[in-house]
Amino acid sequence: MIKALLLVLDPAGGWDTIVLTKRSWLRILLGYLVPLWLIAFVAGGYGLVHWGKPHGYVSETTRFSHSEALIFEILELGLMFVIVFVGARLIKALGETFHGRNTFTQTFTVTAYGLGPYFTLRIFDMFPGVSSWAYWAVWIVGMLLSFLILYQGIPRVMLPDPPHAFGLYLTSCVFLVMVSGLARFLTYWYLAGKFGKLDALITNLVANVPLLQSFDKFHF
Repeated sequence: MIKALLLVLDPAGGWDTIVLTKRSWLRILLGYLVPLWLIAFVAGGYGLVHWGKPHGYVSETTRFSHSEALIFEILELGLMFVIVFVGARLIKALGETFHGRNTFTQTFTVTAYGLGPYFTLRIFDMFPGVSSWAYWAVWIVGMLLSFLILYQGIPRVMLPDPPHAFGLYLTSCVFLVMVSGLARFLTYWYLAGKFGKLDALITNLVANVPLLQSFDKFHF
């Protein structure tokens, strides 16, 4: 989280440090992304259990059980993995259209650190009032901050030819908006009650998996 904030405050200096460190994509995943995601995981789960969220067609605030919150947050964690890996692959393919020869580690670095502000702001999803327009405001602000730091990051990490640098930056931002926006949309639709079959599946899991039933006995 601190690294994401420092990148917003000093994008050039932050990216220079990242380039000099030369971490592999696996180290970035385990050392940077997973801790960042787990903070939002715990905060989101706490908010669902203690304050609830508008859920279903009637949009009444519903407090989730511990097991339901756990499953919901695991699904969101899976979406975060998809956003980063699909985003990195898309940017790698995009770089080749601009005559670049970038490695997956380079594009993963750009995607992971570039989306750091959005992943950090997901902590605010824990509050019950973050729904409808406010729910999307978290995503919009996070992506705008991501655009700000990607402007400095893409030229430093991917090293495109100067004539292609801005085009690569702009289209990379568009791809990340599409991928992250789709994931956000799926989460929003679930909370709006659009995925009745998924609700039923989660209910069946809670009713038939003893481990989940025992998890509901904990209080935090």
